[in-house]
Amino acid sequence: MPAQQKKILFCAAGVLSFACALGTAAAIGTQLWVKGTILCKTGALLVNATGQELEKFIGKIQYGLFYGERVRQCGLGGRPSQFSFFPDLLKIIPASIHVSVILFCTALLVFALVGAGFFMFNAFGSPYETLHGPVGLYLWSFIACSCGCLIMILFSSEVKIHHLSEKIANFKEGSFTFKTHSEQFANSFWIILVCSLVHFLNALLIRVAGFEFPFSKSKDSATTTGAVDLMY
Repeated sequence: MPAQQKKILFCAAGVLSFACALGTAAAIGTQLWVKGTILCKTGALLVNATGQELEKFIGKIQYGLFYGERVRQCGLGGRPSQFSFFPDLLKIIPASIHVSVILFCTALLVFALVGAGFFMFNAFGSPYETLHGPVGLYLWSFIACSCGCLIMILFSSEVKIHHLSEKIANFKEGSFTFKTHSEQFANSFWIILVCSLVHFLNALLIRVAGFEFPFSKSKDSATTTGAVDLMY
C-alpha cells in the first residue's frame, strides 16, 4: 500500500482512538450507566394496588460509577434523593467488582490515548522501535479492546447477577421494601461498547495498511525453512 494511504489510515485510527478516550472520560463522570424503575412492594401490598394504581408506587433510579439519584414513590408522591458509591454504598455493593470496573475504565482511557499518540507517530514519523511500529499498534489496540470487554462483562454481572439496582433502592430503607420493576443500560455503557468495537476496527485498519498480525510467519519464510531442512 502506498505511504500516503497508510498515513491516512493511521490518522483515521488515531482520531478514532482519541475520540474513544474522550468518550470514555465522559462516560466515567456521568450517572447515565443504568436507568430503571423501582416498585415500592410494601406500599403496593398494603393497598393491594393493581393496574393503573401501581403507577403511584413506581419510582425511578439512575446511576453511574460514582453517584446517582433515585425517586421513591410509596403512594404519597415522589421522594427524590441522591447517593454516592464512595463511601455510602460500599457495604452493600460488590465493592471488588465495582472498583475493578473503575480501574479498567481508567486503563481504557490511558491506552486509548497511548494508541492515538502512536498512530499519529506512525503516520507522520519514522518508527524506530518495535513498540512504535505495527506490533505496538496491535498491542495498544488489543489491550484497549480487552479493557472495554472486561468493563461490560463486570458491570453487567454487577447489575444483573448481584442486583445492584435493588440494593441501591433498599439502601437505608427500614420499613419499605423496593423491587426492581425495569432497568436498562444507558448511554455511557453503550459508549464503552462502541469504544471496544472501534479499537477492534483499528486493529483491522493496521492489517489493511499491509502489516501482518504479530507472531504470524509469512509463507515465504516457511517455504525457505522447509527447503533448508530438506538439505540436511
